Amino acid sequence: MAARRLVSALRSGPARAAPLSTAPAAREQPAAGRGAAPGCGAAEAARPPLPVVDFGSPREAYRSRRSGELVRGWLVLRLCASPWLLAHHEQLLHLTRRLLGQRLFEKLMKMTFYGQFVAGEDQESIRPVIQHNRAFGVGSILDYGVEEDLSPEEAERKEMESCTSAVEREGSGTSKRERQYQAHPAFGDRRDGVISARTYFYASEAKCDSHMETFLRCIEASGGASDDGFSAIKLTALGRPQFLLQFSDVLTKWRRFFHQMAAEQGKTGLAAMDTKLEVAVLQESVAKMGIASRTEIENWFTAETLGVSGTLDLLDWNSLIDSRTELSKHLVVPNMQTGQLEPLLSRFTEEEELQMTRMLQRMDILAKKAAEMGVRLMVDAEQTYFQPAISRLTLEMQRKFNVEKPLIFNTYQCYLKDAYDNVTLDVELARREGWCFGAKLVRGAYMAQERTRAAEIGYEDPINPTYEATNAMYHRCLNYVLEELKHNSKAKVMVASHNEDTVHFTLRRMEELGLYPADRQVYFGQLLGMCDQISFPLGQAGFPVYKYVPYGPVMDVLPYLSRRALENSSVMKGAWRERQLLWQELKRRIRTGSLFHRPA
Repeated sequence: MAARRLVSALRSGPARAAPLSTAPAAREQPAAGRGAAPGCGAAEAARPPLPVVDFGSPREAYRSRRSGELVRGWLVLRLCASPWLLAHHEQLLHLTRRLLGQRLFEKLMKMTFYGQFVAGEDQESIRPVIQHNRAFGVGSILDYGVEEDLSPEEAERKEMESCTSAVEREGSGTSKRERQYQAHPAFGDRRDGVISARTYFYASEAKCDSHMETFLRCIEASGGASDDGFSAIKLTALGRPQFLLQFSDVLTKWRRFFHQMAAEQGKTGLAAMDTKLEVAVLQESVAKMGIASRTEIENWFTAETLGVSGTLDLLDWNSLIDSRTELSKHLVVPNMQTGQLEPLLSRFTEEEELQMTRMLQRMDILAKKAAEMGVRLMVDAEQTYFQPAISRLTLEMQRKFNVEKPLIFNTYQCYLKDAYDNVTLDVELARREGWCFGAKLVRGAYMAQERTRAAEIGYEDPINPTYEATNAMYHRCLNYVLEELKHNSKAKVMVASHNEDTVHFTLRRMEELGLYPADRQVYFGQLLGMCDQISFPLGQAGFPVYKYVPYGPVMDVLPYLSRRALENSSVMKGAWRERQLLWQELKRRIRTGSLFHRPA
């Protein structure tokens, strides 16, 4: 079936990529198993404590900035704090453009918002920003920030066309997918309520090829500008989203089936990795459902595939829909509403299968280019109705390319209720299969949209109930990964956060676990133009820290700039502190006669 064949397609081709040197400054670590910490012996015991980082010193935070940049930063952040300006910013931009004309308008933008949040228009113009930041210890994650300027109506039309299968269009118009994984006109414009993530809408296969070429240029730019860079990609840019919806539906139903079997065995309320099914009892349950004969079922659960423990966990269960199994004709799950068994995998037309194959090919091309250029590839997280498929496809890329070092980084959204289960399952899978775990932890960019969609369509809200619960989830996931890093020198994590408390938490746990900046296992990430008081003190203290660096022509990145303004307004506490520090440093320079400070 089509959704099973995608795993086989991802694993075809060269078995392993060549070892990649992504961070020349890093000290090489010996491979470490789960039971061996990387720092053993007298030499390691004598390592100095972690550098002390002060996020409250304006002088240290802005050593890399000229006074004009401080004025611009303070002004832009101050404007972002005005509710009236934010409410009318699109009309004001349009009016300013009409009054000044295109040339003067672009110059004004470069002096203000564009200059604050965007590195430049093309690969050449961004080099000075990248090299300047690098001189002060801050690396770059390149992201081509151009978006298609669509009306809400156009966005809705494109989304509905690209998220509905041919079978659904030709049939009664109903879908066997769960409501969460169906397209809904009210949420066709995926930009609505999203302030910190770029959105792609499917137009054609040629457009997806164009997006891939853009990502390839971005990877080349990152490799050409530095020797330890990252580049970011989105999978919705690389193919028809209908496939992501259908595959997400498959993965979610299969996982839910596992938890239904666990409930029958009285094993509810446990963490994902702690839930283990008794195979003999499971065989009996499946046989009673009439899915297959007892002999066939016994062949699924053998010592060869599951070991001799007599139990099966969620990772074993997920492997049953792998291309290596013989379950294709039996992949059915019970519909809890009707009580009937239904096929797990949807039927794809020949054209839809071809579109799916092309998406996988584009992912493979990007990963190979990243390996060639010495650039690590971050796969951004997206909406929950796409994310199960995105995570699974990213995992397949990690299996193939994360052999010697993490080349592919998956993104985990910690505002999700199941974030901890997702992280722990993937860490354990990497341990079992012997590839290098690479992760970026974020809080998440789609909270308002996800909550509204769940409430209106009628499924469980996937988001943690409070901001405090999200913070707790972030720290829980981060702590688990840091514990893994202590025992596995090849695993890596990026702490992508503007939250000062989270950064302090990370530094404290690194100190306690003996994780050192020179090991380059823990990275930090913030957006260009925001939270310099976190990024630059970290970089100057020797910690690996990166700015998410967008670039592109002025007029094409206006949607991105709009979101940056809105995001600053949504994190008022942090933005207020940043403005305060900028103002303190400006006053200090005026008072000490160093207004013409030249960074060095």
